[in-house]
Amino acid sequence: MSDLKAPAGDAAGIDGRVVTGEVDTIHGPILYLDDITVSFDGFKALNKLTLTIERGELRCIIGPNGAGKTTMMDVITGKTRPDLGTAFFGQTIDLTKLSEPEIAKAGIGRKFQKPTVYENHTVFENLELAMKTDKSVFASLKAKLNGSQHDLIGKTLDEIALTQRAWEPAGLLSHGQKQWLEIGMLLMQEPRLLLLDEPVAGMTDEETMKSADLFLTLAGKYSVVVVEHDMDFVAKLSGAAGTVTVLHEGSVLAEGPMAQVQGDDRVIEVYLGR
Repeated sequence: MSDLKAPAGDAAGIDGRVVTGEVDTIHGPILYLDDITVSFDGFKALNKLTLTIERGELRCIIGPNGAGKTTMMDVITGKTRPDLGTAFFGQTIDLTKLSEPEIAKAGIGRKFQKPTVYENHTVFENLELAMKTDKSVFASLKAKLNGSQHDLIGKTLDEIALTQRAWEPAGLLSHGQKQWLEIGMLLMQEPRLLLLDEPVAGMTDEETMKSADLFLTLAGKYSVVVVEHDMDFVAKLSGAAGTVTVLHEGSVLAEGPMAQVQGDDRVIEVYLGR
């Protein structure tokens, strides 16, 4: 695959691999990790991890602390390079050869546990700043929203249930609403794959259930990977998710429907039983 060249209008990353344009999911999954191994000072954070995410799938990933969940997302987004193994986005984009900005540009968006929004700017302005546009100084000075961009912001406000708060400073939002705004900011980048790290941590019960409803509406439109500890939240998503993956010591311990995973003796011993 090292001879693959970017088509006209696309940027090429290291070794000429395509980093923008349409991700090829016609012939396979949107994300494929195979035998990924990552070691830190002799400790294997990931140990021959293999994981496949299909186009439009909502996947929940659970596991005890130290299971490798964060390291897995670091590998997918280019923050950490694996010692061994392969990681592909679609059929042609080798994630192990691209930088973090290139991977984001290719269509992978990541949300960390703590929301990061521009608190002194309005909700609308936060979405505008996150929009997938030319960020050069000259272009920014001349920037003016067109009709389709206005429509995109409006649609995103509806999706994250913040239309009524559009012109309020983001700093006035509740913790849960800030989480939704940051997800909206990711959506403005028009990603194909969303990685959400403990997205309901610190939320009220009401906000948690509203977040579940939001993620259920995103499933199908995007491929969504949710890493979470809240089992009630995972259970709410499990009908749409279909598959729940349990990580332990850097590998997949169990995988399948929620009921099957919850009844797995190995999972009960290392995670649920605790």
